[in-house]
Amino acid sequence: MRILIAGATSALGHATASALLDAGHHVIAVGSNADRLGLVDASERFECDLTDLEAVGSLAAEIGELDGLLHLVGGWRGGGGLAGQTDEDWAWLESRVVGTLRNTTRAFAGAIGRSDAGLVAIVSSTGVEHPTAGNANYVALKAAAEAWLAAVGHALRDTPARTVVKRVKSLVSDAERAAQPERAFAGATDVTALAAELTAEFAPNPSFD
Repeated sequence: MRILIAGATSALGHATASALLDAGHHVIAVGSNADRLGLVDASERFECDLTDLEAVGSLAAEIGELDGLLHLVGGWRGGGGLAGQTDEDWAWLESRVVGTLRNTTRAFAGAIGRSDAGLVAIVSSTGVEHPTAGNANYVALKAAAEAWLAAVGHALRDTPARTVVKRVKSLVSDAERAAQPERAFAGATDVTALAAELTAEFAPNPSFD
């Protein structure tokens, strides 16, 4: 399948791209930094500002048909209770968590809907279930992303395509463990484990064999 990873230069992006390639898929890695993008295992790589709808539209026209869109654009800012939920942090998070999702799904929904097994997946937070004051900006926008994806599912309801949300508390990589050996990373999901879950979403359904 032709699968696009938005936010491919993160640790999760790297792990997912490698897992998808190992599974035999055509991986299209998209990120905003050409140098970091060049380090990602992928079939194709495209530098693109995913916060710019016009740029994303041009990217969609260049890429053409697509079976999967994995939205892995992330980042976190927070802390300091409600008073610490600054407008600057909100704007930064909104552009990444919701803005890039809105742009990519609007640009690629048509192609996903034409696929015999189209899929759009996002990574959300378990914090959506139990919001805290210090995490208010972040979890509110993650909830908005989930609502937007539900709307994408509604738009694709008459196609074979489906949407998937993977909720995690946090993510951790081997590099982060090595850099902070004293830290327990309690409750964190390893990026390789989540990459395997995302890759499994593209496995053939035995019921249709």
